[in-house]
Amino acid sequence: MRQEEITSVLTQLADLLAERYVFPDLGTRIGKLLTADRYPGELTAAEFADRVTADLQSLNGDKHLRLLHSEEPLRDDIGDEAADLAEMADWAARTGGGIGRVERLDGNIGLIEITPLLFPPSVAGDAIAAAMTLVAGSSALILDVRNCRGGAPDTVTFLCSYLFDPEPRYLNGIYFRADDYTKQHWTLSHLPSPRYGPDRPVAVLTSATTFSGGEELAFDLQEHHRATVIGETTRGGAHPREAFRLHPHLQATIPIARSVSPLSGTNWEGTGVHPDIPTPAAEALPRALTHLRTR
Repeated sequence: MRQEEITSVLTQLADLLAERYVFPDLGTRIGKLLTADRYPGELTAAEFADRVTADLQSLNGDKHLRLLHSEEPLRDDIGDEAADLAEMADWAARTGGGIGRVERLDGNIGLIEITPLLFPPSVAGDAIAAAMTLVAGSSALILDVRNCRGGAPDTVTFLCSYLFDPEPRYLNGIYFRADDYTKQHWTLSHLPSPRYGPDRPVAVLTSATTFSGGEELAFDLQEHHRATVIGETTRGGAHPREAFRLHPHLQATIPIARSVSPLSGTNWEGTGVHPDIPTPAAEALPRALTHLRTR
C-alpha cells in the first residue's frame, strides 16, 4: 500500500472510532494508537489489515472491532441498508436461509443446525418457520450453533419465541450509543408455524468458534433457563457492529451497540458463553443425545 492510502484509512478509522464506537472514551484512545508511522508503506493491504486489527483490539479485545481485507473490490454502497440486505438475501438463498440441516433422530429428538448465520427474519424467517414445523412433533430439540458465526438479534428473538409460551418475555436488550437508548427484544406472541412451547427439553450445541448472534442464542436461552448449553465456551463477541468501506479493498467493522441482559445486566463480551455441560465440540451432539434421552 502507498503511504497516502495508509494515512487516509487511518484518519477515517480514527474518526469513526471517536464518532461511532459504543464506548466513546475508549474509541478515542484506540484512535490515537493508529499513527501512520506504525505501518510501513511496503505492507500489503492484507498485512496492513491484520496489523491494524491487532491494534484495534489491543485495549479491550473487542472481536467485532476489525479492519477486514477483501481480495475482490468492495461494493461502493457498503453500509446502505437496502444494498446490504440484498447481499444478505443472496447469501441466505445459497445456504438454506441459515438452516444447515433438520433431522429427526432416534428417541424422537429434533435437530436443527444453524449455519453460517442467523440471517435477518426478512430473508430467513420462512426457512426457520419451516424447520420448526418439521420438529414440532419431537419430544426434545437440539439447536446446533457450533458453526454459526453471527446473525441478527431480531432473528435470535424470532427463533427463541418458539421455545416459550405466547406471553411476551423480555429476552435481551441492546444499548445504542448514537441514540442513547436500549432497544428491548421481546418474544413474539404470534408465529407463522407451530410453537414448540416451554415444556419440552432443549439443548444448544456450541463450539469455540460460535460467535456473536450464535452466542446470543445460547446466552439468552441459558439465562432464561430454557435450554442446556453443551459444548465449548464460545468466542465472546456481544457488540453489534456496522461496516464502513474505507478503501477499495478494506472495510472497518465498528461496534455501535452492546447487548444488555434484562436479568443480569451483563453479556458474553470477552468471556463467551460457558456451557452447562463442557464437552469438546466434536462430541457435543452425542453428549446432548445422552442428556436428553435421560431427561
